[in-house]
Amino acid sequence: MKIMIASDIHGSAEYCRQLIEAYKREGAEKLVLLGDILYHGPRNDLPEGYAPKKVISMLNGIKQEILCVRGNCDTEVDQMVLEFPVLAEYAIMYHESRMLFLTHGHNLNEKNPPMLKKGDVLFNGHTHVPCVREHEEYTYINPGSVSIPKENSPHSYIVMTDGLIEWKDLEGNVYNSYRLS
Repeated sequence: MKIMIASDIHGSAEYCRQLIEAYKREGAEKLVLLGDILYHGPRNDLPEGYAPKKVISMLNGIKQEILCVRGNCDTEVDQMVLEFPVLAEYAIMYHESRMLFLTHGHNLNEKNPPMLKKGDVLFNGHTHVPCVREHEEYTYINPGSVSIPKENSPHSYIVMTDGLIEWKDLEGNVYNSYRLS
């Protein structure tokens, strides 16, 4: 199964459009959003193309293909306008015998991981910094941010196909990869 994992759109219609174009270009079967969909948050500047109502329309147009978890900027009001579930604290998927634990990262994260067994993978957004780090018991992976990347990282997402994880910029260029072993 080919899935795209992205985080932190923060209401940017411009970067949401580019993300959806990349999703279609990639031919992924599911778009996993790790939260912070509509609001930019009080610590961030407005992202380029900030237009949450346009983001709502674009994402609702592919609602059957989205799996989403709640970010620290997502609220019940967002759920009233988005036609797919956005308020789950986490979601779980599997790749072979590995559990993929998907959450935003403001509560459960590298410093406060959920209950994971050896070989499991923790996916977080929240920091806006792409990362892969192997811990003794689990692997931590962050796709970075679609609209407000930090630490000189690109506007990015992850594509995961058969255990191969590729970080890509919004044009589809691979700038890092990792194989779940």
